Amino acid sequence: MKIIAIGDNVTDCYIEEGVYYPGGNAVNVAVNCKRNGAEKVHYLGVFGDDEPADYIKKCLAEEGVSYERSRKVYAHTAQPRVYLKDGDRVFAPGPRDSCQHLFSIKIGKEDLDIIGGFDICHTSCYSNLEYELPKLHEKCRISFDFSDRHEKEYLERTCPYLTFAFFSGSDMEEEECRELLKQVHKLGVKTAGVTRGAKGAIFYDGKEFYRQGIIKIHVIDTMGAGDSFIAGFLTAYADGKTMEDSLACAAQRSAVTCTFHGGFGHPHPYRD
Repeated sequence: MKIIAIGDNVTDCYIEEGVYYPGGNAVNVAVNCKRNGAEKVHYLGVFGDDEPADYIKKCLAEEGVSYERSRKVYAHTAQPRVYLKDGDRVFAPGPRDSCQHLFSIKIGKEDLDIIGGFDICHTSCYSNLEYELPKLHEKCRISFDFSDRHEKEYLERTCPYLTFAFFSGSDMEEEECRELLKQVHKLGVKTAGVTRGAKGAIFYDGKEFYRQGIIKIHVIDTMGAGDSFIAGFLTAYADGKTMEDSLACAAQRSAVTCTFHGGFGHPHPYRD
């Protein structure tokens, strides 16, 4: 599989430990797809002009993820503050006016020509790319992480252009999940799923519902577990595996991510 991830890059700052980790949905998915064996992985985003941005680039290079089409702006990198409570992450706001908040990517013709060489383009509700989905849809299959967003107007705006849709719904009842998945399928999504934390995941391909339980493991940190699930599913499913095998792979990769700190490791000393 060849995948391009477009969107956010951040440094998740663990205040109590005094370290930060590279992250962001698009970055995490890109790195995990590469770790899962994807043939070619590219990240396209907006980098700041500070040391954390340089460190994220360094980590991407070490992981075999290219980023040369990314933009650089004169603003600091987004630095959400993270506290851990019983293994779960609790976020607090970081400094305001970061490059992630001030800028979004304008996809040009050269970008589209390059994107057309990939099998899947992954992005998310954090990437401010909703207005670019019609153009991206013409070039390759789109994977989209909605997180916990599923308001009707937003779904109608985005779903007609998507092949894969992922939602977070740990507080949703199973019937709510099923209705949501049927709704997005009617809007055009081919395959959609809701991850529900300890309750596992529910997926739908327009014909059948599939359930995937969690793999029990000693949890160190859940940061990036959902992104690892997405990457595990995409790499397996694009490789021709069945829905059941792809979901099993996704659960396994998600469990591994919970055994270390950060979205994919690479700790760096942090000063507030």
